[in-house]
Amino acid sequence: MHMSWPRHTWSRRRALTAATGLAAGTLLPPVGIIGAAPARGADLTTAAAFTNPVIWQDFADIDVIRVGDTFYASASTMHYSPGAPVLRSYDLVDWEIAGHSVPVLDFGAKYDLNGGRGYVRGIWASSLAYRPSNRTFYWLGQIDFARTYVYTATAAEGPWNRLTTISTPYYDAGLLVDTDDTLYVAYGNSTINVAQLSADGRTQVRTQRVFTTPSSVGTLEGSRFYKINGQYYIFLTRPANGQYILKSSSGPFGPYTMRQVLLDLRGPIPGGGVPHQGGLVQTRSGAWYYLAFVDAYPGGRMPALAPVSWTADGWPVVQLVNGAWGTTYPRPDVPPPPRQVTPMTGVDTFDGTALKPRWEWNHNPDNSKWSVNNGLTLRTATVTNDLYAARNTLTHRIQGPTSTATAELDVSAMRDGDRAGLALLRDSSAWIGLKRDGGVTRLVMVNGLTMDGNWNTTGTGVEVASARVSGSRVRLRATADIRPGAARSATFSHSTDGGAFVRLGPAFSLGNDWRFFMGYRFALFNHATQALGGAIRVLRFELSTP
Repeated sequence: MHMSWPRHTWSRRRALTAATGLAAGTLLPPVGIIGAAPARGADLTTAAAFTNPVIWQDFADIDVIRVGDTFYASASTMHYSPGAPVLRSYDLVDWEIAGHSVPVLDFGAKYDLNGGRGYVRGIWASSLAYRPSNRTFYWLGQIDFARTYVYTATAAEGPWNRLTTISTPYYDAGLLVDTDDTLYVAYGNSTINVAQLSADGRTQVRTQRVFTTPSSVGTLEGSRFYKINGQYYIFLTRPANGQYILKSSSGPFGPYTMRQVLLDLRGPIPGGGVPHQGGLVQTRSGAWYYLAFVDAYPGGRMPALAPVSWTADGWPVVQLVNGAWGTTYPRPDVPPPPRQVTPMTGVDTFDGTALKPRWEWNHNPDNSKWSVNNGLTLRTATVTNDLYAARNTLTHRIQGPTSTATAELDVSAMRDGDRAGLALLRDSSAWIGLKRDGGVTRLVMVNGLTMDGNWNTTGTGVEVASARVSGSRVRLRATADIRPGAARSATFSHSTDGGAFVRLGPAFSLGNDWRFFMGYRFALFNHATQALGGAIRVLRFELSTP
């Protein structure tokens, strides 16, 4: 989880130099910028190919595992709740959201937007593992540099329950279930440590420094911990342009030697960053893959997949296409899936009585103020003129490279002072929606919602366009272009008569500052500025691509 490194240090190429006599490791010559084993060109243009990014939605700091013939991945979600989504795939290419490892961010009042804010806190790089001995999934992550939390479930979709808290904060942790069933955690920033947990996973037995990053490399973090062919490996990222690996033949506590896996590698998203900070996974047939993410703001950090081979002496090599992370590769050779995964785009009519796992709240919701019953009801939960302080804002990731969100609302139960609508939500935001004042409901487009670098509100929004509303139902639409380096433009439109959509307001320029980390999201909201009691009903939401 790269939290504090300025952009200029991320993009600067650094030469690696040999080092000897390190306190906890030895630097070896790099495995050539991962071009040491170029990919087979003829194999990369076959019809059975996939295209990167495999998920053009914001899923960062990926940990990926295989259980049987099913692959699972976890990702960072920071202040969004529920946190730590569990993704599921049968081929490493097509993914669905199965559930969330952290059902509620019960780490303090700031995660409730109650007396504080949890923006850019919460769920950072964490770890997902499966323990065959008790057929249980484990999620492990530190919160607020204070302590580590462990959650478990017997199924990826949950229910997930907290197993324990550990007083040591395992920063950017990687959890390993060893072949003898012992649990180990690799963690740290530059100084890399390994901890051993008790047999029940509830307490720390020991922890030890195993590696100190050479100054010629800089910062290493984002640990992923593996045991492969009897060797122990810690996979590490150099934010945000490099990947390195440590290897020990003497056990989980080292000593470790290090090699470079990639540095300043061209990625598969035009204008995007270097693929990094992900995990290694092996198919049942024995093939290895690296699932990384690519910085691609304003949309966020997008997962990309590449095949991996191994040198004779046990070091991984990412397969390249023309010296870069490939835009396409042959699809993994895996068994036919038992079913098709649930698309991350499409229509949600909020059928049933629970939200689908594609949705995450901005901070924890007030559960007394919303409900799902063949439609989503959002009752006002906060009296504020600041959307960033309003509880029960429901968010949905944007699909890249461009996509459109359309929401159908029944606004007949709004009250004076209420504000409701569809937003593009980040530290610089805009929205289209309804304002009800003096018994009159107006349709408006608002921009100028801003935060500073400490995530305090610096602008609550300026109304820049308005239109009349006829009837109690309205369809709101936001279209976003999240291609990095492009215009990064978003537009809003509406339909109040069931007919064609009409543009409202000027184009909104999506900000691409990396420091908020999470990308833009579509967001449904309803808050009061005078008194609680109003409500809206969301009848339908659709995420579509051109």
